[in-house]
Amino acid sequence: MEKLNTSIQGFLESYGLKKGVKQNSAVLYWDDVVGEKISKNTTPLGAEHGTLTVSVSNPAWRQELVFKKKEIIKQLNKKIGENTIKEVRFI
Repeated sequence: MEKLNTSIQGFLESYGLKKGVKQNSAVLYWDDVVGEKISKNTTPLGAEHGTLTVSVSNPAWRQELVFKKKEIIKQLNKKIGENTIKEVRFI
């Protein structure tokens, strides 16, 4: 199994895909990082150039999340294992 993981990592690095995969893993970790209440009112759409875009159910939630943005970014990067996400954009 370790050989497969090493092969995949090598493939991603050689084709310049590693950063994109890491960025988009933020989508997978979103629910764990923000918790059930927030995840029910948001949908992570994707990440590009270090920015995670998240759809929010209403303006009140958007405002609340703007205040929590720094902590969310910190927790996402902790889960990812690198300082990959630089910004979260709520739409």
